[in-house]
Amino acid sequence: MRITERLALLVADALARAESSGALPAAGGTEVEIESPQHPERGDFSTNVALKLARTMRMPPIAIAEKVVESLSASPEVAKAWAARPGFVNFALSEGWLRKQVTYVRELGDKFGNADIGVGSTLQVEYVSVNPTGPLHVGHAWGAVIGSGLANILEAVGYEVTREYYFNDSGNQIRVFNETLYARYLQAAGKDAPLPEPAYEGEYLVELAGEILRDEGDRFVDMSHDEAVAALAPIAAERTIALNKEDLERLGARFDVWFTEQSLLDDGQFDQAIRLLEDNGYIADRDGARWFKATRLGEDEDVVVIRSGGGGPTYLGTDIAYHFNKLLVRGFDRVINVWGADHHSHVARMRAVVSALGIDPERLTIIVNQIVSLKRGDKSVRLSKRKGEIVTVRELVEEVGRDACRYIFLSRTPDSQMEFDLDLAVRQSPQNPVYYVQYAHARIASILRIAADRGIDFSDGDVSLLTHTLELALIRKVIELPEVVFVAAERLETTQLPYYAYELARVFQSYYDNKDECRVLSDDPGHMPLSKARLKLVDAARIALARSLSLMGMSAPERM
Repeated sequence: MRITERLALLVADALARAESSGALPAAGGTEVEIESPQHPERGDFSTNVALKLARTMRMPPIAIAEKVVESLSASPEVAKAWAARPGFVNFALSEGWLRKQVTYVRELGDKFGNADIGVGSTLQVEYVSVNPTGPLHVGHAWGAVIGSGLANILEAVGYEVTREYYFNDSGNQIRVFNETLYARYLQAAGKDAPLPEPAYEGEYLVELAGEILRDEGDRFVDMSHDEAVAALAPIAAERTIALNKEDLERLGARFDVWFTEQSLLDDGQFDQAIRLLEDNGYIADRDGARWFKATRLGEDEDVVVIRSGGGGPTYLGTDIAYHFNKLLVRGFDRVINVWGADHHSHVARMRAVVSALGIDPERLTIIVNQIVSLKRGDKSVRLSKRKGEIVTVRELVEEVGRDACRYIFLSRTPDSQMEFDLDLAVRQSPQNPVYYVQYAHARIASILRIAADRGIDFSDGDVSLLTHTLELALIRKVIELPEVVFVAAERLETTQLPYYAYELARVFQSYYDNKDECRVLSDDPGHMPLSKARLKLVDAARIALARSLSLMGMSAPERM
């Protein structure tokens, strides 16, 4: 049980006891929130429940807080509890209990930080989901890191998580892509072929057409237009998807399911979804097209889902079928979509669609990440080797590395503008948070390696010897991880982890730097009992740091 959860139960129990005895008037159920105070004099944790109850109980909040303190049961976690104006109940943790947490963390190992709040629930995280029309760019990288990071966090708290990539492999954009590829293929074969209108601009299609000509020969040149486009399409899709998969693997983003838009059309699920909307009264026929009646759900206008003249499904149309599949056919309890900034206007429509399908809209969460810009020093830069069109994921990872990409993207909220500092990302100095965190892990690994080389077995280390203020501060920081993971999962905020990892590294560094009073290893034989206890402590710090890095999808280096 998380310490905040335990303290909340203690306060709730004290309130019930005080109300039962008549010390406090009955107030009904009240949620008890436990927070970490900003000021050390307020202890390790605090609650403002007395302030929230003052109006209901018609008592001064400080008086309520005092009665709560009087009614608190003894607890091994708490050394002291006291009331403070204007109405807080503060807690100081027991140092003995803190020391025991070192053993607890080491027993849990790489399961430290896990929880069971999602056990029994299925959850799908869909991210990236780019049309197979070219290489992924840095905006896609941010979405990939957010999605894969959230999946790791949610899995850690017990959800059965499915990581999914959705390919829009049909529709108008794919048609334009394939038509443009055919023109580029003919040009590569020496033919005078104009680009279609509209066309996909970009060097990527020129390169892809040249590769296909090289590998497949000119066998498509003499085919009819429609035959050639149809024959080239699966080749192009396969190569583009393979490229995207490889780039995502470089970024540390993995997927359990690769789902295609075309499958929704082939197996009739698109028709089923539209029929369900029609049965629910949300489809209208106008001007030869079929419309989703979004205005019935408060939207500004209705939206076409099937084009007139046999034009087929629109982008929204197939997205309706996809969410029908996710929430009704496969029946995920929760679905999280991580979309790029260009999907912002699509969010409200999808929430309306889910409601129209008869599904609780709370089962769908949509996270939209903003645009990414790159800078080197004070100057904006473009890394692209493709005539300055885009900065690809591959180029970014080659420039700064997977771990730097992941840490930096996870440390920013999706709704903020991202300015990615290339120089800082590769700088080997404390100013670079990625380097600082990983170096702390490597330093701990070095300490443990030296101990092993000296043949020191610290399994019998006595943690009661850990009495220094910096040692207790390090324990306090280590045991924050379960709370960090819980809050990150509850709020779907990846920023919690990089901040925690950096703060843990900082607290460890303060401990490590105080060699006069906190030296872990010493040549003095009389120091050995304390060394063993401190080795247990730094090993617990290593576990917490490695676990946070793992949840972020980063490596925990043994040497740097």
